[in-house]
Amino acid sequence: MGVINTIDLEGVSSESWGDAAREALREAARTIRHIQKMDVVDTACTIKENDIIEYRTQVRLYFEVEPTA
Repeated sequence: MGVINTIDLEGVSSESWGDAAREALREAARTIRHIQKMDVVDTACTIKENDIIEYRTQVRLYFEVEPTA
């Protein structure tokens, strides 16, 4: 096993906190390889006129750093 790096991200969804977490993972996976683990760090939501209009999930992704040469 090599070196593990982390990155904190926030996903946003109009549906749920779970969808927001999956969105963060989907976007990160476009440019980060070898993602091994994801922790949910925090959740929040945006309220408008007594309704939830946006779910936010902060996540920490763990991924292996590729060795050089």
